[in-house]
Amino acid sequence: MRKVLITAGASGIGRAMGEAFAAEGCEVWVTDVDAEALARLPDAWQSHHADAVDEVAMAAVIAQMGQIDVLCANAGIAGPTALVEDIALDDWRACVSVNLEGAFVAVKHAAPLMKAAGAGAIILTSSTAGIYGYPNRAPYAAAKWAVIGLMKTLAMELGPHGIRANAICPGAVEGARMEGVLEREAAAKGMTRDQVYEGYAVGTSMRRFVEAQDVANMAVFLGSDAARLVSGQVIAVDGHTENPDPKV
Repeated sequence: MRKVLITAGASGIGRAMGEAFAAEGCEVWVTDVDAEALARLPDAWQSHHADAVDEVAMAAVIAQMGQIDVLCANAGIAGPTALVEDIALDDWRACVSVNLEGAFVAVKHAAPLMKAAGAGAIILTSSTAGIYGYPNRAPYAAAKWAVIGLMKTLAMELGPHGIRANAICPGAVEGARMEGVLEREAAAKGMTRDQVYEGYAVGTSMRRFVEAQDVANMAVFLGSDAARLVSGQVIAVDGHTENPDPKV
């Protein structure tokens, strides 16, 4: 049975990934900092309370797995929504740490197990902010661009060992995290929440938000043998973003 580790897997995109991999017959392992969300996961899943940037905790979980076939380094936070001159350095560091260092820590400890097996799939959750950039989201966009750079390097470094690395770039995803972004952006721009929401939707050619299941479906494909020669790729699941600066 294939083993899959999903960081920040207790809710949102991460939980959708877990459900999708479980439906494929995989053994699902999840780490998260939200104890209440972890308690609501299916009993068949292996759940662990661990911060993605806590190297000791993450190393312990991965060592306990013993085998890891697919790593979904999904942990991330939205960070502040503000003009660059109004962003506190501590807020910048916190955002970059979770989004970038969280991916690094998971990969660092998963790679040796994958090398020993001569196979593996690494899936990093980036964002369309890592392709286009976004006004008022400097630390988040910077971190997500860096995640793509990390992925490209991993694909080259680990490819000779049979390990693939790819990045999924979700667009605006329905859910609690995006609601927080909408509210903060509305306040920063003097707009209503609904106006900002509509701006994001019309900024895509398909005129809609993404659902977590859409991202999970892509993760399952990238983790499967059907994608055995797909590596080093940046794949957007966003309804085709046309306008990275949403306006109504």
